[in-house]
Amino acid sequence: MPDPETRNLSRRTFLKGSSAVAAAAAVGAGVAPKRLRAQTSTAPPSERIRLGFIGTGGRALGLMGDFLAYPDVEIAAVCDVFAENLEKGAQRAGGKAEKYHDFRDLLEKSKVDAVVVATPPHWHPLMGIAALQAGKDVYCEKPIGLYPDEIRAMAKAARVNKRITQVGTQIHAGENFRRAVEIVRSGALGKIMNVRTNVTLNEAPGPIKTIEGPVPAGMDWDMWLGPIKKRPYNPDMVNVGHRYFKDCVHSWINELGPHIMDLAIWAMDPGEPKSVSATGGRFAIQDKSDIPDTVDVLYQYDGFSMTFVHTMCNGYNFGFANPPNKGRRLSVIFHGTNGTLAADYGAHTLYLEGISEEEFKPKVRTIPPSPGHQREFLDGIKTRRQPMCNFDYHEPLGIALTLAHVALFSGETIRWDAEKGEVIGSRNAKRLAKASYRAPWKLPKV
Repeated sequence: MPDPETRNLSRRTFLKGSSAVAAAAAVGAGVAPKRLRAQTSTAPPSERIRLGFIGTGGRALGLMGDFLAYPDVEIAAVCDVFAENLEKGAQRAGGKAEKYHDFRDLLEKSKVDAVVVATPPHWHPLMGIAALQAGKDVYCEKPIGLYPDEIRAMAKAARVNKRITQVGTQIHAGENFRRAVEIVRSGALGKIMNVRTNVTLNEAPGPIKTIEGPVPAGMDWDMWLGPIKKRPYNPDMVNVGHRYFKDCVHSWINELGPHIMDLAIWAMDPGEPKSVSATGGRFAIQDKSDIPDTVDVLYQYDGFSMTFVHTMCNGYNFGFANPPNKGRRLSVIFHGTNGTLAADYGAHTLYLEGISEEEFKPKVRTIPPSPGHQREFLDGIKTRRQPMCNFDYHEPLGIALTLAHVALFSGETIRWDAEKGEVIGSRNAKRLAKASYRAPWKLPKV
């Protein structure tokens, strides 16, 4: 009997002659077959949008509710490697959605207009690119990649295939972030020389209690792991959260950084960083997870520096917003010569220096209100105009997040060539900046 990896390459739908065998190999590597691309029109779909969900766990069920709140949405197909989750997803979709175990079958057989990728992060690039190359518009939960080459491949695949994309950074649609961006861009803060992004929480000694257990009935554990290295089934990795495991997410930089640093990158519009250094480690967490519990990152951009500060062992958030209570606390702080703007998801505060409130008159309401994060994606599918948080927009942020891990795991200051999309110098850092997958999975060419 073939092992799971061989079986995943031997999809019956692609074994129909020599050309189909070639297509099967491509799909096994995360690439949609050419015949799928040829069948797909770039014209907008019908007035009713048919969505396919890849991944139907807890986060996906919430997203389903967000999308189904709109009357022009139908969830026509769902896919999950765990039968229990698949059934929950099918019921949440209304009971009529087609059910698939393998995302490649959903892309080949279903007639969806777009897909929502809501799996653990280590799957996002392979599934996202496969969907784009199959002619589907893609909404992908963050992060869209764990390595710089994955981020670039996702953005390029969207451009090449002329697809509508949206990153699941829902707070981008919030009014507070938009007002903060307007203040920064108005110039009223003066010259901004430093931006500080912070996220703190206290989960010490840690939530992960188990490292191994029996694979539950109906779970394809090998497919759940996919491109990451083989390991025994870990119920906490699935049920408590993938965010606590380096193979799945690398660190909290990728877990909350896409939301928090989004404000900084949006407001400053700096492009990709020139250099990145990072320090941190596991200093207080004593559970079975393996991510660092403390990280400090320093970014150098043209004209200013930016920091990302994180700990999962202490909830103090530098005095901004609510006092610590072990829960998540965050802030994005812009330091300018005329004053400081500090913001979190729901509020922002100004601290002026050297000027009066009368002199501080930022231009406001230059960014229109959002109709809703998911609605932006749905409107984009119909109009063929990109939502604000499309893959191209997100690319500089994704590069910054992934380079932080290259710096942290290499112990080096990373110099980055944005034009070439590669690390300058260090061979070790160059290696860490490229995705490495368990066979037979490969990052597809785009």
